[in-house]
Amino acid sequence: MIETVKLNEAQKKSRRGRNVALGLLLAALVVLFYIVTLIKIGGFAN
Repeated sequence: MIETVKLNEAQKKSRRGRNVALGLLLAALVVLFYIVTLIKIGGFAN
């Protein structure tokens, strides 16, 4: 049988904040890699 852990509101809020921060960081990395790729393919870098 699987036991589940009940989180209180402060823990849920903390986890939600971390998830949002990680999501924003991941999105920023995707954008950064996309821009670097465009620059390399586009020949903007000398």
